[in-house]
Amino acid sequence: MSDKFRNKYRIPSSRLKNWNYRTNAMYFVTVCTKNREHSFGEIMDGKMILSESGKICENYLNEIPEHFPFVLLDSFVVMPNHLHSIITINKPDVETLHCNVSTSDWNDTGKMTNKFMAYISPKSGSLSTILRSFKSAVTIDMHKIDAGFAWQSRFHDHIIRDHQSYLRIKNYIETNPIHWKEDKFYR
Repeated sequence: MSDKFRNKYRIPSSRLKNWNYRTNAMYFVTVCTKNREHSFGEIMDGKMILSESGKICENYLNEIPEHFPFVLLDSFVVMPNHLHSIITINKPDVETLHCNVSTSDWNDTGKMTNKFMAYISPKSGSLSTILRSFKSAVTIDMHKIDAGFAWQSRFHDHIIRDHQSYLRIKNYIETNPIHWKEDKFYR
């Protein structure tokens, strides 16, 4: 695909190519506030002290499995300007999806076809739609106390592939407040 969409430059996806993000798997996710603004509280003596905004974020994070029953929420931490979480998608009957997309995604008038738009749009039950719903719910409540609150437009994910990786990431999440001053998000 070109670097332009509708004559505007676009950032290529950071998602793993050829991976179906509706697949049952454990995902390590990091979501940041816009410009890494400290909106959720502060670190004191190696512990995260949640502000009212931080409590809103944590509450909606805890509610994800209520809205997406196939999601398990493992370790997570809300930090001053970001959050880390292990989100497990665990659907009992996962269908095998095959995507047959034409090599011609543009019609004769230079407009994209519906087939191509359907292909690139977030899919129901995917990690992207779960996080989009979460971020939207937090933003709506946050605007009641901070009209300027916003999330960074993207999120970082890592597919956890084995138990050792899971243990390392879980430890990273749990000890994140202790290591705040060395954290790349600290400023």
